[in-house]
Amino acid sequence: MPPREVQQYDIDETTGFLPHEPLRVLPTEFKRWEDALLEAQAEMSLGIDDSPSSRDKRTAGAQWRDRVRMWPVLDTDCLAGDLRLLQRAHLILAFLVHFFVHSQPRGEAGPSVLVPRSLTVPLTAVSRKLGIAPILTFADVVLWNWTVIDGSRSLSVGNIRHVNLFSGKEDERSFYAKCAAIEFEAARALKIINNYCRMEDVDSPGAIGDIGEDLERLAEIVKGLTRVLGSMRAVVDPYTYYHEVRHWWKGSGSEGQGSPPWPYEGVADNDVLDLSGPSAGQSPIMHAIDIFLDVDHMLAETRLPVPSGRDKRADVGFMERMRRYMQGKHRDYLESLARMPHDIRVRQVAARHPEKLQDAYNQAVLALKEFRDAHLRIACLYIISMSNSNRVAASEVPNKTSSGPARGTGGMEVSTLLKATRNATSRALLPTTNTRIDNRGEEQGRFSKE
Repeated sequence: MPPREVQQYDIDETTGFLPHEPLRVLPTEFKRWEDALLEAQAEMSLGIDDSPSSRDKRTAGAQWRDRVRMWPVLDTDCLAGDLRLLQRAHLILAFLVHFFVHSQPRGEAGPSVLVPRSLTVPLTAVSRKLGIAPILTFADVVLWNWTVIDGSRSLSVGNIRHVNLFSGKEDERSFYAKCAAIEFEAARALKIINNYCRMEDVDSPGAIGDIGEDLERLAEIVKGLTRVLGSMRAVVDPYTYYHEVRHWWKGSGSEGQGSPPWPYEGVADNDVLDLSGPSAGQSPIMHAIDIFLDVDHMLAETRLPVPSGRDKRADVGFMERMRRYMQGKHRDYLESLARMPHDIRVRQVAARHPEKLQDAYNQAVLALKEFRDAHLRIACLYIISMSNSNRVAASEVPNKTSSGPARGTGGMEVSTLLKATRNATSRALLPTTNTRIDNRGEEQGRFSKE
């Protein structure tokens, strides 16, 4: 179980998995990286964008890429003792990699996209020090990518502003802000989880009372996360998100079979690198809540209802794989939670004390299931619907292509994965007399009240 001092996992009591202050700029010897990111945001456009304004930027984009190819490979050993500078270096280099790849005009790169050693070698070195994938991640765009608006005010979700953007659109900034708001709000859940882990005897009468109250609080926190997710539509336009923002996030091979790989020049064992790109599945706080409530995404436990054929065909290892895209310290924290002995996990304790805890536990799980229902609705609006409209356009315009299922930026099939994740959450519910959950994860009947 986690130690009493979770700060060693780079977790803050107020901000959770976000740093407690903005990242500092890199030392002067890395100024060319910082400057190149500013230039890219001003001069680069998506290579698949054939609009006149995008074509006007192609000469500047080609010159930018030529300069990056000619850079020397900088040694990052001097950053090894400073976690925040390592995070900053990862953010800068990962953004530069995605700018380099996705600014290339359609068809220019050929069957693969060679990423130059001036970016890949230092990015891989920094990534190994952080224990994180050498590609753009959720941490880069959401957790680390912000500054304080007003230094005289306390740190809060309303007092930070995400800085680096690919598209230059406020919709992109607002998307990052909503994700950060979920992280901020959910930081309160970490206190509940860590308090539970510090309990000496989870079956004592005093502990049972505290656990019940904490589970009720957790349900309310997760309901708040669902409200934040539901507010996305007001500030992020689906068309802008799908066509002008999300393509920048896609990683190597993220379009599925036949998608161009990104060989990393100067880096050995390219085929084993995790390079799929950022995903909401890389949010550490959602993994922590899953582990605490004992949600079984791997389908390792025998639980009812029996998983449907669609659930079994889904990528049951997705959530485990997404942890490789998290900072090593955060992954260590999650692994410490997962090592909790089975008999003292909160689901088992609730099952032993049904009159006191079962309803509170089930309400927390149901709140998490409703969060995933909301996530599925967001995915339908922002990805699946937009993907279907894109296929209609592709059938009408010869030089457009689009086929196969709608995929997230991490390369997963969106609908199948999110439904399986939602259904796995539902199977964590402790059965009651008047409740049945069908294979779609939908509640039937009512929860019995003790």
